[in-house]
Amino acid sequence: MTAATTMTPATVKPLNRGRILVWSAFAVVLIIAPLIWSSSLGQTLLSQIGVAIIVCLSYNMLLGQGGMLSFGHAVHSGLGAFLAIHVLNLVDSGKFPLPVSLIPLAGGLGGMGFALLLGWVTTKKSGTTFAMITLGIGELVSAMSLMFPAVFGGEGGISGDRVAGMQPFGITFGPQIQLYYLIAAYTFVCTALMFAFTGTPLGRMLNAVRDNPERVEFVGYDTQMVRYIAFVIAGFFAGIAGGLAALNFEIVTSEVVGSYRSGAYLLFTFLGGITVFYGPIIGAVLMVLASVVLSEITRAWLLYLGLVFLFMVMYAPGGVASLITMNLRVASFGKLRPLLPHYLLMAIAAVPVLAGAAALIEMVYHVQLNMAQGPTTRFLNMQLDVTAASSWIVAALVMLGGMLLFEFFRRRFARTWGAVQEYVAEEMQRREAA
Repeated sequence: MTAATTMTPATVKPLNRGRILVWSAFAVVLIIAPLIWSSSLGQTLLSQIGVAIIVCLSYNMLLGQGGMLSFGHAVHSGLGAFLAIHVLNLVDSGKFPLPVSLIPLAGGLGGMGFALLLGWVTTKKSGTTFAMITLGIGELVSAMSLMFPAVFGGEGGISGDRVAGMQPFGITFGPQIQLYYLIAAYTFVCTALMFAFTGTPLGRMLNAVRDNPERVEFVGYDTQMVRYIAFVIAGFFAGIAGGLAALNFEIVTSEVVGSYRSGAYLLFTFLGGITVFYGPIIGAVLMVLASVVLSEITRAWLLYLGLVFLFMVMYAPGGVASLITMNLRVASFGKLRPLLPHYLLMAIAAVPVLAGAAALIEMVYHVQLNMAQGPTTRFLNMQLDVTAASSWIVAALVMLGGMLLFEFFRRRFARTWGAVQEYVAEEMQRREAA
């Protein structure tokens, strides 16, 4: 047998057990979450989190993987939601025989269609120019949503009834838990598909366009086409999220295409972490908790959110996911335990800092907005008198004392962290040499 006819035995790539475990855990969490938070409010929050996960991951396809800072991503999710609600009404009237469970795909096709139209213009440029074009298009669509009430429903929006059309196995999607499991199924599939995209040649080329577009063009690839295709794919998944949101709320208003919604996608995707795939998932959870839960606790929630974003940009630009990844890396070298006491001490010191700062903020808001209701405001089961100087002095002293204590513990942590990082670097070099 000659060398030319010799057959090389096929090799099978071993299964990545860790990845299988992670995806299995993700599926289990999606399944059991509504059984743990079984109230109507809990299931509604979980449904919103599922929708937010899809749209934040689709946005990160542009920002994190492609380096495209978009200020108009809500255009695709919002227009997909409008198309989905129109399709839902057609199904309800009997003019379009489509299962309700497939209506989010109609929203995805809508988001993709508008991305095909708008993306050809926006992706011709990159960087700041791309960001400004998306901002302009977002404002244009937001204004048009109030100019064409026949399409967008005006200020009242368009409502629908998700209990419509075919009802296989008695599934009507009327109960919230039935809709949640539909959203969970879409969330799992869309998350898996977007993760698979990161390993495709197109996904790798998108990373190359982000990092060094000149070299990509030098080797013969069209950077604009790579950005355009990624833009269209992101629009498709954003449209699916919009379709799911239309089913969840059964109403779509002009707010879904507004700049506020696009800014929220940007802010929370960044907070979660754009450099790690699971970062936007964390950001999606934070977005729902902030907009639904925190907004009910305090009127100053946007101020708190802005401060958190500011400190994250200054001290942890990689987002929450980067902090988790760094500590997992340290743990893999067996050096996490020396850091745990420092984390605990800094957390203890952060309590008076946060309490004092929050008390000052709540008193300022009370003075500006609620003085007609009396001079006292309730904070942490305490009554604070905003007219008494002692309330302001005590809050300021608590905050300053906590800051001094936190800085003391932070410096000790920094020394330990530096020593751990040196050990990790040396150990990595030793393993590479071995």
